[in-house]
Amino acid sequence: MKRFSGDRTIDGVKAWVDGRLLDPRLDLHRYTANGFEWSYEGDEPRQLALAILAEHLNDPAEARTLVEPFMKAVVANFDNEWEMTSADIDAALQALGSGSLRAAS
Repeated sequence: MKRFSGDRTIDGVKAWVDGRLLDPRLDLHRYTANGFEWSYEGDEPRQLALAILAEHLNDPAEARTLVEPFMKAVVANFDNEWEMTSADIDAALQALGSGSLRAAS
């Protein structure tokens, strides 16, 4: 099970998966050149949503499809410091009615 986390540090906003920096997946789509953010709806939270979903689902097309609802329902509601597991993401996707309940690889 993967563990995703984020924090606002003195060095800026950082997001990790299993202790390594989360790839923003600019190869899939570039919503912003400003990196990740959360706690509101916008391009930086959208980039974070894409990165989390791409890492979790291992399906770029599905990740792109789910970015907007996941960003609005989950990423926009993160606190300054947050953590979620693969199981949390599956539960959020189920609540959104996406039908995506795959286990993280």
